Amino acid sequence: MKRFLLVLALVAACGSLTAKEYTLVSPDGHLSVVVDAGKTLTYSIQRDGLMLIKPSCLQLTLADGRLWGPDARFTKAVTRTVDTTVEAPLFKRATVRDHFNELALQAKDFRLVFRAYDDGIAWRFEPVKPVTVKAEDILFTFAEDWTAYIPYVNQHTQTLDSQFFSSQEAHYNHEKISEWNNRRLAFLPITVDAPNGIKLCIVEADLIDYPGMYLYNAYAGLSLKGVFAPVPSAYEAEDGETFQRIIAARKDVIAENVSVMPWRAVIVAQEAKELAQSDMTWRLASPNAIGDVSWIKPGKVAWDWWNGWNLYGVDFETGINTETYKYYIDFAASKGIEYIVMDEGWAKNTVLNMKETRPEIDLPELVRYGQEKGVGIVLWTIARLFEDQMEDLCAQYSALGIKGWKIDFMDHDDQNMVHFYRNAAAVTAKYHMFVDFHGAYKPVGMSRTYPNVLNYEGVYGLENMKWGNPAVDQVTYDVTIPFTRLVAGPADYTQGAMRNAKRENYRPVGDEPMSQGTRCHQLAEYVIFDAPLSMLCDSPSNYLREPECTDWIAAIPTVWDETVSLDGQIGEYVVMARRKGDVWYVGALNNWTPRDLEIDLSFLPAGKTVVFQDGVNAHKAARDYKKCEVELKGGKVKIHLAPGGGWVLSCGNGGR
Repeated sequence: MKRFLLVLALVAACGSLTAKEYTLVSPDGHLSVVVDAGKTLTYSIQRDGLMLIKPSCLQLTLADGRLWGPDARFTKAVTRTVDTTVEAPLFKRATVRDHFNELALQAKDFRLVFRAYDDGIAWRFEPVKPVTVKAEDILFTFAEDWTAYIPYVNQHTQTLDSQFFSSQEAHYNHEKISEWNNRRLAFLPITVDAPNGIKLCIVEADLIDYPGMYLYNAYAGLSLKGVFAPVPSAYEAEDGETFQRIIAARKDVIAENVSVMPWRAVIVAQEAKELAQSDMTWRLASPNAIGDVSWIKPGKVAWDWWNGWNLYGVDFETGINTETYKYYIDFAASKGIEYIVMDEGWAKNTVLNMKETRPEIDLPELVRYGQEKGVGIVLWTIARLFEDQMEDLCAQYSALGIKGWKIDFMDHDDQNMVHFYRNAAAVTAKYHMFVDFHGAYKPVGMSRTYPNVLNYEGVYGLENMKWGNPAVDQVTYDVTIPFTRLVAGPADYTQGAMRNAKRENYRPVGDEPMSQGTRCHQLAEYVIFDAPLSMLCDSPSNYLREPECTDWIAAIPTVWDETVSLDGQIGEYVVMARRKGDVWYVGALNNWTPRDLEIDLSFLPAGKTVVFQDGVNAHKAARDYKKCEVELKGGKVKIHLAPGGGWVLSCGNGGR
């Protein structure tokens, strides 16, 4: 590898390049990317000689007719090796190692930069000055007809253009690449099964001035094509249900005045469990843009909407009123939960006026009461209204003492909407407020650039258990997303249900919803799923009836010093360990197949541990669990997971 870098650097120093093919190898020597700058600009990826991505096209068409890619005339090739450690104070590990070899090919108007990591290949175009992009041609051509985990957008009966309206919430189709439904787009990440246990995962990062990428297989072959929403040019009145501006017309370009293009990456994992601890999108994102982050406080939040403000055993009528929210604050304070969220309905007019509260809500009194109890308040808002009044709303509510926003109903990722995310992150940071993007596209590393962005939805989370098809298989989805959606970053999944059902007993019940799988399955989601702002979705009344489980949830951290993926297979099970200070948490999630596992916990300190495990009758009554305290002596531990089951362990000062 050192020899390659030296030779290429010497060639570049001599002036104009005549080479048409360039090879870049990862630091450990296992991964390589070959860039062919002939008549067609292509890249290909191999691992230890095994072809993974065959030569695949890269091309940009600019609005002025210029083409970047075909017969590229690169005048210089510059290589470098970077090996540095970056602090990540609000992430799943305290520090991130950024170690890669880089090849930058210089043309007249742009650079094409490739990076080879030990766990993947990334690349992007870098314009010398801002440009307008009419089209981007990018292909991912797989070496063979492997199977993929495909999250099709839900608007599949309409035109491809209509599918750009998406909250990116979907279950996964596990099917061969050639069997891709050519009437449907899919959003990222997409994970592919390659030979010898290798997994490929396609992601993008540093999306701050460009539309998000969808993938599409138009010809039932082995090539997936990137598809991008054109820039909106006109909007209709907002939709009455989602408060969205409906796009009435689009321009014939996908991005205007672009200065920063996103990274594309193919993560290459030797086995599935490596995907569950990936930090590729974070590594590729731009560094912290807001400076001091000491004011940002991650934590857990008691959520009102999923449980329908449904309290019992109280002497007032529950609903969207001051008494109900004081009860939520009292509950949060009693358990050490940092926040409550006031979801839809607190404002006088959700669509037109979020500067005033409804008559039943005394927001200044609730803020005062929360401050007295040590509980902060987060407000829900809709993106369309927030965009129109962003500065005013942040100034007003930060002065009142509101800690953050849950911003909903974006449901697009065209360039205009991507700009909204960046502006919302910057303005809220200016007023020392954090953000939970709900109704959102997948994470793209923005939490590194704007660390006040604590969470994203873009996931088919537990909120969907309130309604919909009772036959939906949420448990299998839960053990799929650690290797797919969660590879991109944190998720506002909204776990924590205390009503739990086996598969045959589950049904949607709007005001008294339930989860699929066991009680321990819900507990384990707090270990497995990344969420610096993590919801407790159920009613305080239900939590107070379940003090053992509630106390354990209340104690678990939401950001970590270390994350280790221990075992797992996509769609079957996953086991992970996380550390905060000297306290370790280990969690396991299972699909519907009962399973016995042996976990190597020799890295944990010896001593007392607290374990929650599926009860002996959890396969009949999903709420059945057993809590026990055991002495951990190191080595391997055998566990049993019920159908839809889970298992958690905590050791150190965090065990309860």
